[in-house]
Amino acid sequence: MAADRVERDVLIEAPIQIVWEVISEPEHIVHWFSDEASLDLRPGGDGVLTWSGMATNEAGAYRLRFEAVEPPRRLTYRWVHPLGEDPQPGNSTLVEFTLSEEGANTRLRVVETGIQAMPWPEAEKEEFADSHGNGWARHLERLGVYAPAVAAKRPVA
Repeated sequence: MAADRVERDVLIEAPIQIVWEVISEPEHIVHWFSDEASLDLRPGGDGVLTWSGMATNEAGAYRLRFEAVEPPRRLTYRWVHPLGEDPQPGNSTLVEFTLSEEGANTRLRVVETGIQAMPWPEAEKEEFADSHGNGWARHLERLGVYAPAVAAKRPVA
């Protein structure tokens, strides 16, 4: 049976405000996550993340809907839902980013849930959980390099 959740976390050598910007602003997202990003960053706002080659096995555009936008601590959205349907439990997974300060660094935790509720055969759920587990690990590794570089370019407060 496939896992119902994928969890990853990373300690990033950058202040929490920088990490928030890097996970929530399209001009930063394209450096560590997707090839293109268009976001209406507010609860109920929609977005599209597009992959054509950035660390993915399959190109595509994925629509999302924000559920929580609480700068600089929490960002959640639903995605992977069928075209023409509103994302909800049972037709989408929920991605939650949680940020916390650890000294001058930031702990970023990503949890994607709802895999077992998806209307897919068990083998597809297992492939999704494996793929997203590996994908989040790769993306967070890149984020862990990119965010400190952004912080280094900022003047010290």
